[in-house]
Amino acid sequence: MAERKTVEFSGDLIALADVAKALGHPGRLEILRILAGRACICGDIVDRMPLSQSTVSQHLKELKKVGLIRGEIEGPRICYCLDMDAVASAQQGFARLFDGIACCNSEGEENEKCG
Repeated sequence: MAERKTVEFSGDLIALADVAKALGHPGRLEILRILAGRACICGDIVDRMPLSQSTVSQHLKELKKVGLIRGEIEGPRICYCLDMDAVASAQQGFARLFDGIACCNSEGEENEKCG
């Protein structure tokens, strides 16, 4: 019989996986590009995308759920912007992950460039 594993993944790794999942659709990546450097009202984002308003809203919801964007109510509209602290945190998390991967050879041992 198989032995039950009791080790869990770290909270940082789970959070990074959640961000990766949220980034797993080209529409969400495009929304991040649109929001880079400025805030936008949902309707403005919809106008710039080849997706329906309801689909864009769902993508915004997923990006907001992982904290990459914030939405603030301005009258009858919601104005979205990037959460730059969350973006920087995700960037650093992915950099650490891929730096660690790049430092291993095919046998899983650290290679000479990672000394």
